[in-house]
Amino acid sequence: MEDVCEGKDFSFPLEEQRVLELWSKLDAFHEQLRRTEGGEEFIFYDGPPFATGLPHYGHILAGTIKDVVTRHQSMRGRHVMRRFGWDCHGLPVEFEIDKLLGITNRQQVLDLGIGKYNETCRGIVTKYVAEWEAVVTRTGRWIDFKADYKTMDINFMESVWWVFGQLWDKDLVYKGFKVMPYSTGCKTALSNFEAGLDYRTVPDPAVMVSFPVIGDADNAALVAWTTTPWTLPSNLALCVNANLVYAKVKDRSNGTVYIVAESRLGQLPVKAKASGKKQAPSKGSNAEAVQGGLDTESYELLAKIPGSSLVGLKYTPLFDFFLELQDTAFRVIADNYVTDDSGTGVVHCAPAFGEDDHRVCLSAGIIEALGAERK
Repeated sequence: MEDVCEGKDFSFPLEEQRVLELWSKLDAFHEQLRRTEGGEEFIFYDGPPFATGLPHYGHILAGTIKDVVTRHQSMRGRHVMRRFGWDCHGLPVEFEIDKLLGITNRQQVLDLGIGKYNETCRGIVTKYVAEWEAVVTRTGRWIDFKADYKTMDINFMESVWWVFGQLWDKDLVYKGFKVMPYSTGCKTALSNFEAGLDYRTVPDPAVMVSFPVIGDADNAALVAWTTTPWTLPSNLALCVNANLVYAKVKDRSNGTVYIVAESRLGQLPVKAKASGKKQAPSKGSNAEAVQGGLDTESYELLAKIPGSSLVGLKYTPLFDFFLELQDTAFRVIADNYVTDDSGTGVVHCAPAFGEDDHRVCLSAGIIEALGAERK
């Protein structure tokens, strides 16, 4: 038996290299396949990575989990084919070619020719094969790179259409609705990965908008905070958190009454003092003018309200769009995605523009699911 290094003399990387060399010498992966050939099969569908990117931590983590599953089934005596694949469809490939050729609009693609453009896209599919094989092999994963598949292969695409045909014949295909990122330039919906390819940090206009509550004894208005003011014409609901405490306060200068989360009272605008600047809380007697974030010189606290009590209140919409929905829309709903770490604790909901907006409005019955239309 070979001596085993212990303590500081033991190196996991070196030991892993020794194991990899042994596997390579024995051709262990293919030997396992040969020994289980003809036995019970275990089919493992491995979602392929995009062909235009290099492996990262997420791939390594997911690949390790996949390797555990397939090794376990192999150890049970099953025949487990494992073929590496490449996702060749979607915008990532086109994005790389557009950068390479300096293409910025559709007409440039037409001028180049669809056939030539497609052929150029196919040409970069194997760009990073060597890098992927090196990383995946180093992680100890057993998978066949030589018998790989590409989603652009005719037989693969035909197999997908065959599966879709089976779903169609079984009346399992329906038309639904989902809020997705959309590219006006490419005229297509985007996956989250595709939308993140050109992610930018930009300044957003943040506004606070008041929505008068119908029938409130103090003529109060709920104050919503949004960084997407262009979606306000499509507002259908206001969302609060039922577990938060809200405060009703009156502006001492004009008598207007607002409702915001108690912990966000400091976000309410304060009129400029004589100096022309908003005063910060100071030590001593002036500090009493600010209580719990509320500037008591500018506002008077009228009441504290549990968020659950706000649910169901109706409010006056900003615009006269969607008035045909007023029996179910323009009311307060609740969901835990509303937090008090920013804004006012009141979120304006435009279900056609936001994933959470769509989800909570659907759940509250403000809009209907568009999933009943089949074929």
